[in-house]
Amino acid sequence: MMFTIQTLNNISQNGLSRFGDNYTVSGEADNPDAIVVRSFKMHDMPFGENLKAIARAGAGVNNIPLDKCTEQGIVVFNTPGANANAVKEIVLASLFLASRDIVGGIDWVQSLDKEENIAPIVEKNKSNFAGTEIKGKTLGVIGLGAIGAMVANNAIDLGMKVVGYDPYLSVEGALYLSNQVSKVNTLDEVYAEADYITIHVPLLESTKDMINEASLAKCKDGVKILNYSRGGLVNNSDIIKAIESNKVSCYVTDFPEAELLGVKGVIPVPHLGASTKESEENCAVMAVDEIKEYLENGNIINSVNFPNASMPRKPETSRIVIANKNVPSMIENITSKFAKNGLNIVDMLNKSRGDIAYNIIDITGDVDDSLCERIESLDNIIFARAL
Repeated sequence: MMFTIQTLNNISQNGLSRFGDNYTVSGEADNPDAIVVRSFKMHDMPFGENLKAIARAGAGVNNIPLDKCTEQGIVVFNTPGANANAVKEIVLASLFLASRDIVGGIDWVQSLDKEENIAPIVEKNKSNFAGTEIKGKTLGVIGLGAIGAMVANNAIDLGMKVVGYDPYLSVEGALYLSNQVSKVNTLDEVYAEADYITIHVPLLESTKDMINEASLAKCKDGVKILNYSRGGLVNNSDIIKAIESNKVSCYVTDFPEAELLGVKGVIPVPHLGASTKESEENCAVMAVDEIKEYLENGNIINSVNFPNASMPRKPETSRIVIANKNVPSMIENITSKFAKNGLNIVDMLNKSRGDIAYNIIDITGDVDDSLCERIESLDNIIFARAL
């Protein structure tokens, strides 16, 4: 079977090359089976009837209309952890940028380009850019997923104390986390203890403007805030006021906006968090592998809108995947179609996520070309696909 893939941004060739000979990959593909995207905003984009999957080569999916995709049976994937090391490294760099006025010092030295003998000038004025060390200071990490956990562990290695908050921390994530990280139960504990705060949570209605006047008031005077997650997590107006009152001594953000520019104490970074060659390759490889596994085997890995479901293929069987509304009696209604066609179910996996259920069914017997159409004629079926 041949598949068509559309790319909406420049995607690493090391990733795209994994598609192989059964795939046609193009930025101009018409009515593709799947789309690979980075930052392209898809909310106003029409989707063809053939579109089955979208893979975001990155973690955030704010540029993808998830509700629309779910309604149309389009599985959306992301690539959690693929860019974690890149973001971790720039967060660590930002701890130093926030502590030592490196940026201000460099800018000042550059302004001396008309001076012939700058050495004595530098020696006389370098104290204006003196800072503090991070060793022995307390770092508050909000969100202990792939990136947050790596930042926390490395901060421990650098001699910092670390308090971490994540009410959704998985068992696997907890095992990865250094036992020297102090896990707290409330954000207020982070605000009260931290000299530095770094944010690693998604932008949701519940997290929008989470760093605001009220939360900053609970922080230590002179706290330093680092945001490499999403711009909307920090209320710009409130943090500017906090800088002016010296409540916040530095704000490093990867999401520069006009109102933040020129504000002393703000270090605006041009969205460089995951912008490394290695990160882009890792994300592309994971995105391509997710699409291939879904299109060829029906397995869903790292979806943000459908249940994750994976089952090994059985020899000498055919596979049908079915998505349906998660309502009673659906499995009975679906399997009755197989029995009426003389098909034997060898193995079956059913997973649900909220209002959506997903089934992987391996069968023996001759699969009629119209079987999927008959299944789709049932109430509450989103799609049925034979592989």
